[in-house]
Amino acid sequence: MLEFLLALLTTATVGALLIPLLRARVTSADRSSGRFEGELAIYRDQLAEIERERASGALGENEAAAARLEIERRILAADSVTRTAAPPPPDTLHRLLPPALALAIPLLALGLYLKIGHPGLPAAPFVAGAKPPMDQTMDVAQLVAQARSRAAAEPNSAEAQSALGEALTLEADGTVTPAAIEAFNKAIALQSGDARSLYYLGLHDAQSGDSAAALERWRELEAKSPPNAPFLPMLRAEMARVAQAAGLPNNTTMPQPSRDQQDAMAALTPEQRQQAIRGMVEGLAARMKDNPQDRGGWLRLANAWKVLGESASAVDAYAKADALAPVDARLLVDWAEAHVRGLKPGEPPSPAAIAVLERLEKAEPRNGLALFYLGAASFAAGDKAAAARRWKTLLALLPADAPIRAMLEERIKAADSP
Repeated sequence: MLEFLLALLTTATVGALLIPLLRARVTSADRSSGRFEGELAIYRDQLAEIERERASGALGENEAAAARLEIERRILAADSVTRTAAPPPPDTLHRLLPPALALAIPLLALGLYLKIGHPGLPAAPFVAGAKPPMDQTMDVAQLVAQARSRAAAEPNSAEAQSALGEALTLEADGTVTPAAIEAFNKAIALQSGDARSLYYLGLHDAQSGDSAAALERWRELEAKSPPNAPFLPMLRAEMARVAQAAGLPNNTTMPQPSRDQQDAMAALTPEQRQQAIRGMVEGLAARMKDNPQDRGGWLRLANAWKVLGESASAVDAYAKADALAPVDARLLVDWAEAHVRGLKPGEPPSPAAIAVLERLEKAEPRNGLALFYLGAASFAAGDKAAAARRWKTLLALLPADAPIRAMLEERIKAADSP
């Protein structure tokens, strides 16, 4: 009877936990949609203001067209961010299957237990004569013995040396011991980019109180690692933890001024403050010339230039980071936006911009920025069918009252015409 009550309690608990999960999906989608609607209202007001100034003669036709194109580009970028943050809701089957399974599994287990179980009997191993597993101390001791044996048999293997260092660290309850450091240094000498050794040597720096050295070593590891490396989430979490504990900046998007510099900047005029920020960014750019393999530094510099409106410099920094390791879809959006920000009305994107936009379209086939500007590139190249296809896809993604729809429909008509 007790087992039956426990099973029912488990089922009820799972059901209660599923309620906020299901609500969270709806809330997340509503929140993203509401944010986009708010931005859209602002952009509508801006378009109306441009039209009023054009009608009054305060703004020329060329300036009005350029301003409208910039606002339309921002609408596309905002729509792309909203779609990335809030993916379309799954169908009924995918929405209901996880909670159904979560409830069905404990009920099924209860049924099987009542059918074939014997609550009065003690637990027994599944295989007759099976030995109980050894305790954790024996497991670690065996792991260290195996690692020592392999390192002795393969003295020129970086993997064998780093595995020994990891086993010795595990044996010491997570403390990187001198013996482990020796093994990791041997691995680094054999293979300078050994990820396991770089991580644990950084951990030793942090345990020794040198958090800055740990973060520097881990940033080097992050820059050398492929973007889909499975250990990167754990590495970044550790970097954030150590940086926060030591009060150090961690992967900041802009060079951070000291406390004295912040106090001095507070007394400056807006123009002087902007110049001071530009000086810090230029200082970061100068440091990157001495350390061109710092991928994280190039990404920070790219974002800093983008914030300052220096699109050409941002494009160059993104390209240097991408050469060290391909950037992900989120950064491709920023890179592509930096490419097209300086385009004049009706001007197609450059070949370099097209290359980035094509990578973005491959990663996100429904990305509005890629669809719009690749359509413009196709139209300029004479491929009207490709231009119409991309623009029609974009038109179907836009809200019914999107200000850009009229302009996009005109372009589709031009692309469809003989």
